Amino acid sequence: MKKAAIYCRLSVEDSKEQESESIQNQKLLLTDYAIEKGFFLYHIYCDEHYSGMDKNRPAFQAMLEDAKKGLFEIILCKTQSRFTRDIEVFEKYVHELFPLWGIQLISVVDKIDSNNKENKKVRQINALINEWYCEDLSENIKAVLKRKRKAGQFVGAFTCYGYQKSSEDKHKLVVDKEAAEVVKRIFDSFLKGYRCKEIADMLTQEGILTPTQYKKAKGIAFQNPNAKQNTTWSYNTIKKILTNEYYIGSLVQGKEKKINYKYKKRILTDKKDWIVIKKNHQAIVEEEIFYMVQRQFQKREKKCRTTPYNPKAF
Repeated sequence: MKKAAIYCRLSVEDSKEQESESIQNQKLLLTDYAIEKGFFLYHIYCDEHYSGMDKNRPAFQAMLEDAKKGLFEIILCKTQSRFTRDIEVFEKYVHELFPLWGIQLISVVDKIDSNNKENKKVRQINALINEWYCEDLSENIKAVLKRKRKAGQFVGAFTCYGYQKSSEDKHKLVVDKEAAEVVKRIFDSFLKGYRCKEIADMLTQEGILTPTQYKKAKGIAFQNPNAKQNTTWSYNTIKKILTNEYYIGSLVQGKEKKINYKYKKRILTDKKDWIVIKKNHQAIVEEEIFYMVQRQFQKREKKCRTTPYNPKAF
């Protein structure tokens, strides 16, 4: 009796398209198929909310490791696209490594069988179509996001410190009064002559939560690759706040973009490509104060005086 592993995958886009793609329906279909063919069911691997272009899906990677170890001989998927939408990944495993490992890939609905040499061209055409789907989807999403940005809608996952998403409309920014007071103090202290590092030290000494800590304290699932370093305020955090046009009511979006639909890495865009909507939301800092700070940044040099910490001045 041959051992078979079942692989199921569902992304957010897939679940919106049709209920039949649900993980549960995939499991039922593939389990029935395994029973019908007399396969011994080794394990069911599931990745939910993962794109077919994602090479690092946890269950997918675990399945490949087990396949390499020879723990089963067959992988069952509902369709070829459930396995992957990346043509390079498909070729690497299905046509290169799986034959070496003794693994057979079967997709039930589109009747793909990697042991059938006659449908190799069909598999390759499917792989190309699946990748085109991701490319088209990526372009459609970009177009939608661009329209929303131009309409003054906030499309980011997380707001900048001092703002939060409106409970009535997630695309609108409203002032977070508690954090906004800290933002105002930062601008005020800078204009009083304090340097960014000195302001950072003041906030840390007073026990004021950093933006990352504050978001987490509010129950926001905020992800920051430098989270371990964000237990204290830093020069960069203060400078970022002091130069952020959001605080005068300007919505600035499109500063970064993905290299392409296949990679998550982001790169900076030219300033001319940013989408800026002025007077989009309530300002925290007056424009006069904001631009005064920008002029101070241009004038100041590293040799500016060091002022001892005076809580009353802050």
